[in-house]
Amino acid sequence: MEIEVTDLNFEKEVIDKSKTVPVLVDFWASWCGPCMVLKPTLEKLAKEYGGKFILAKAETDNNQIHSEKFGVMSIPSVKLFKDGKVIDEFVGAQPEAKIKEWINQKL
Repeated sequence: MEIEVTDLNFEKEVIDKSKTVPVLVDFWASWCGPCMVLKPTLEKLAKEYGGKFILAKAETDNNQIHSEKFGVMSIPSVKLFKDGKVIDEFVGAQPEAKIKEWINQKL
């Protein structure tokens, strides 16, 4: 499952939903090269994991409140929410195998 999140629906789509299923939030921007490299990998993994987590995409230029609230200093910044809190994160484009290993440890 994959959703677009904004400052307006972040609480409902990320915080609330993470109380029942982990939500992986990709903080990104269209002008960010590494973001564009990471995007298809995260989308592929979201499909592969078939609902074990929700992939939420938060475009940072238009969603500055939550980007700031969660300390996004550089992008891509990926944060995994569980029970309403960030349980882990990574910054920068990573190889698919490394991301899978990271997800498997957290789920």
